[in-house]
Amino acid sequence: MKKIPLRWFTRDEEFPFFIQYGGHSEDFYLHQHMDFAELVIVLHGHATHIVDDEVSFIKKGHVFVISGETSHAYKDPCDFKICNIMFRPEVLQHHLGSDLLTFDGYHSMFVLGPLYGNSPSIKSQMVMSLNDLNYVESFIADMINEYHLKQPAYKTLLTSKLTELVVYLSRYHQSNGKSSEGQFMHLATAISYIEDHFLEQITLEEIASQCNISIRHLNRIFKSFYQTSPMVYIKRLRLERACQLLRLTDLSITQVSYQSGFNDSNYFTRQFRQTYKMSPKLFRQSELT
Repeated sequence: MKKIPLRWFTRDEEFPFFIQYGGHSEDFYLHQHMDFAELVIVLHGHATHIVDDEVSFIKKGHVFVISGETSHAYKDPCDFKICNIMFRPEVLQHHLGSDLLTFDGYHSMFVLGPLYGNSPSIKSQMVMSLNDLNYVESFIADMINEYHLKQPAYKTLLTSKLTELVVYLSRYHQSNGKSSEGQFMHLATAISYIEDHFLEQITLEEIASQCNISIRHLNRIFKSFYQTSPMVYIKRLRLERACQLLRLTDLSITQVSYQSGFNDSNYFTRQFRQTYKMSPKLFRQSELT
């Protein structure tokens, strides 16, 4: 299987982003993306899409995201025209607001979809109406024009436009997407609620209630998709927040623990040491050297 790097399309390391009109008249081999994600919008025709071991039919209006870990291929294309938008996560990471990071549609489309789109239990592809597709076609035409003209500050404008497109597709996915059924959307709802409340003393009961499922089912889908429990996931988010505070602030260890969602500084220190094999104090010192 071929592994395709982003440098096949662009060698601009400062702006790891590429957009083009594409398409295939013949079968396109199974491949993986080494270091980028790909947003694909089908503009015309149809083809058979192979994602890992899953085979599906895609046609005009289909929109999906492929992550670097996922293999995919196209077979039997017929007048198949697409738009490829290829980017590394860092292009977006500084521009995504906290409201988007806690939005179910975003997690379902751009986080969980690329990771678990190969699961038979997940309908990860979205089909847009013709009117909405026309709007997106006009939007990406402006992006492609901007990319080729490379006028002053084009990178800033393209990053802004990509962020706007992500928001638009996330909203559409939540309100119209076919993946709003079953375990996948329950998981997206749980993740977005946790991302918004992990600094608070939330409980499994609260998370399950937000998803309209039982605690048992919540634990089961977390175990299935993340090989862990919701509470362990929350602890990981809190520890990542603590690392950020230790790097960027002069807060005391006790203050860091409370501002990271831990209500006991001794427990925080034990958990930190267990995860990172050093104390919070030593971690801070290592980051300053």
